Amino acid sequence: TMTVHSEEHVVDVHVRSGVYSSDTIFDYRHGYIATKLFSRNACFIMKIKKELIPELREIGRLAFERETMKNVYSPNNVWAQFQDGTSRLGHIKDWILYGKHIEQLCTGLPLYQ
Repeated sequence: TMTVHSEEHVVDVHVRSGVYSSDTIFDYRHGYIATKLFSRNACFIMKIKKELIPELREIGRLAFERETMKNVYSPNNVWAQFQDGTSRLGHIKDWILYGKHIEQLCTGLPLYQ
């Protein structure tokens, strides 16, 4: 499921698929994406690259197209590959940088950038 909070410039994406379940937040105001993978008990954070990630108004349209047409081709599909690396727990300065939505998603979990 996807929820677009236009006034806060945030998109919440919830994937419920057994071992592949995750929650993702696109925080356009702070410029970061965070994904919490339930199977890994970890949070992955990346900077939004405007040339690769659809804009807020575009992401809602893409979701609507996919839901109504079920099989839409779009060059704007968002895929990310995470590589294991060093992790750390978030500190106050991280939450100021990433914003409250990502803080709520990732507090207490190892952070990977």
